[in-house]
Amino acid sequence: MSPTGPDSLPARVRIGYGLGSLATGTFGTVPGLLLLYYLTDVLGVAAGLAGLLVFLPKAWDVLFNPWVGGRSDRSTRSRLGPRRSWMLLGALTLPVCFAGMFAAPAGLEGGPAAAYVAALFLLSASAYACFQVPYVALPAELTGDPDERARVMAWRVAFLAVAILLSGSLAPILAGATGDDRGSADGYRLMGVVIGGLLAVGMLAAVLATAGAPSVIRSTRDVIRTTRDATPAPADVIRTTSESSLRGQLRAARGNAPFGWLFGAYVVQAAASGLMLAGTQYFATYILGRPSATTVLFACLIVPSLLAMPLWLAMGRRTGKRNAAVGASVCFLLGALGAAAGRELPTTLVYVAVAVAGVGYAGMQMLPLAMLGDAIAADAYTSGRRRAGVFTGLWTAGETLGLALGPGVFGLVLALGGFVSSDATDRVAQPGSALTAIVIGFGALPALLLALSLPLLARYRLTESELIRLRADFDESFAPGEHPEPTQRDEESA
Repeated sequence: MSPTGPDSLPARVRIGYGLGSLATGTFGTVPGLLLLYYLTDVLGVAAGLAGLLVFLPKAWDVLFNPWVGGRSDRSTRSRLGPRRSWMLLGALTLPVCFAGMFAAPAGLEGGPAAAYVAALFLLSASAYACFQVPYVALPAELTGDPDERARVMAWRVAFLAVAILLSGSLAPILAGATGDDRGSADGYRLMGVVIGGLLAVGMLAAVLATAGAPSVIRSTRDVIRTTRDATPAPADVIRTTSESSLRGQLRAARGNAPFGWLFGAYVVQAAASGLMLAGTQYFATYILGRPSATTVLFACLIVPSLLAMPLWLAMGRRTGKRNAAVGASVCFLLGALGAAAGRELPTTLVYVAVAVAGVGYAGMQMLPLAMLGDAIAADAYTSGRRRAGVFTGLWTAGETLGLALGPGVFGLVLALGGFVSSDATDRVAQPGSALTAIVIGFGALPALLLALSLPLLARYRLTESELIRLRADFDESFAPGEHPEPTQRDEESA
């Protein structure tokens, strides 16, 4: 039965919001999975340079994402609803840039090919930020109920898992559809067009399905205009503010301790996920000896993830989101350790280890996002300011940095291991040191990073009872009949 209540959302909004993860899951998966391999094994770019070029355009988002977050906090007057104009901008530009990224002109190899891909990846990352930053901010504004936010996150993570499974399985197949299962230039062009279409579907669906949905946190000026002599609901008088500088946004984050600890843990875990993702194609090709095993590895990771999501949601309700998130992280860590022994284990046991990591991956994705919504709501109740875009801008910047560090570090590990790059028409054998580097990057380093994230995650102490108390204190602090005067910043944001 669907939940009902003042803070419950229509199924159309919950499901429609979740559809946006078809895009976030796809863009978070395919470049991390194939772009490094495309550079080293199709375009012949040296592994160290390829890793750097995959990292730098995403590192740009560390500056760009908070800027988008601050601007999206002010976009309250769009016909489609707050933040939707930014989401629409990303939806119209990312698919085109993505398709171009995997369509390097014929004959372009080495340094020129690397420059071309880096430029298109920079444009793609910027377009993606325009969609993702406001998209992540929406749940904290769609409902004030922590449980309802968790249900919204469940839909998001469900579609996220579907997107990762679909794109992660389909993209390697498309890349090898022209007769070379290790991928060819023509195959990658086909893949770019098809996956670009999937991005467009998910992004446009999220914009249209949530268009016009009410916001539980409105700007002060809007409340005064619509209530006049009436007393507005306390939660409705949180002021819309925006930090214009990265320094100001970091200052806001430092004032929110739950966000800070959660942010640190999530960035480290994103780097671990990025490492394993970047190594999948290499692991399947050079360790398992079957490039087509990339699809099997993805199925082993994502199918258990889909099945485990209700388990982690229930565990989060029973033990608290933080404790459940720690359990999910440990589960992923154990799976990564099993994958680290991939050269000695039978292929079947490698698949089992990846499946164990997949069970943990579901909780690692869903629970921190629900905890993020709680941290944003807590900030609104304690500061009296609406600045979800500030926090989600920093969050997505950190996630982007972590995911970018994954393939960047993997490329460095390959270079240190003596990996030999080649183009699609001239395959070469790899030395034993390169094979060892692949196993370290795919399993051992992700396990180490997960272990480092656990103390950070343990410091997140915002519980649902504490959040309810903060909201009650905020409600009591608002004197009936008193309307705050709009500030100049409120006027600008309205």
